[in-house]
Amino acid sequence: MNYEKELLQDIDALDGERWFPKESSFEDDMPLYWGDWGVYSECLDLKDCLMRRPGKEVEDFDWQAVRFFAPIDPEKFRAQHDNLAQIYRDNGVRVHYVEEQREDRPNAIFCRDLCFMTPEGAIVTRPGMAARRGEERYVAQQLAKLGVPIIHTINGDARFEGANAMWVDRHTCIISTGGRTNRQGAEQVEHELRRMGVDNIIWMQIPYGHAHIDGLLNFASEDTAMIFAAQVPFDVCYALQKKGIRLLECPSRTEAKLTAAINYVAIKPGLVVQCEGNPRSREVLEKAGIRVIPIDFSEVLKGYGAMHCCTAFLKRG
Repeated sequence: MNYEKELLQDIDALDGERWFPKESSFEDDMPLYWGDWGVYSECLDLKDCLMRRPGKEVEDFDWQAVRFFAPIDPEKFRAQHDNLAQIYRDNGVRVHYVEEQREDRPNAIFCRDLCFMTPEGAIVTRPGMAARRGEERYVAQQLAKLGVPIIHTINGDARFEGANAMWVDRHTCIISTGGRTNRQGAEQVEHELRRMGVDNIIWMQIPYGHAHIDGLLNFASEDTAMIFAAQVPFDVCYALQKKGIRLLECPSRTEAKLTAAINYVAIKPGLVVQCEGNPRSREVLEKAGIRVIPIDFSEVLKGYGAMHCCTAFLKRG
């Protein structure tokens, strides 16, 4: 017996846990470790946005090949973009710029298409047009530089552009499919949104001949949206009305299509910046209690986009 005791060694037991995980959501952690980012609205107070000030890419390009409808004056193009950015700054918005971009991508000014912001970070997109593919790399680069978390990059054979999704509220988002976004891309976005608590996806099909939601539907306040009535599916309108959202109909097809009446940006609920040349739709907005800042955006419009297209929201509310 003593012999056996001499052979036995008293070995210390392995330690148990000496630390425990922090029980918090990524959304809660964002301002502590990343920065004050996050979006779940199209109209709550705009705090930060990402834009691309037009660079060399707009100086000498084949306007027809990249889907502009007319040649542009680069200096006028820049001046109008600068004016929009200054209006944002005058209203307390921090404007961040995509500092680097391919010199053969004049459409890169339209940053909304290149990332879609969520409460937990950005989804980097994969544009549908060959003439735009690759712009997203430099947006991702800038997001990383700013400290904005990238939660997903559209991959595989999926296509998705940021203007094919639109926030209604923290638990509701419209996602559309069409020429710029296929079902695979939409489902990748849906997966990320549902994972972060978005339990109401309103599906929308973009009509043939249109590109994005924001030319057909846009929010001016939390309970007011303007629509291009003939082009927005009934199911989408009905879902919004059931949520108590008042739908204002753009009264002019010309304004909706040619002067981007619906492609405004809500700086805060009830205050929008809109392209000049939309008197009828501006009147409808103002009669509904929405204040409108009109600006000349005629040169930028030659690229079939306006201020909502140019502005990727990084922080609202």
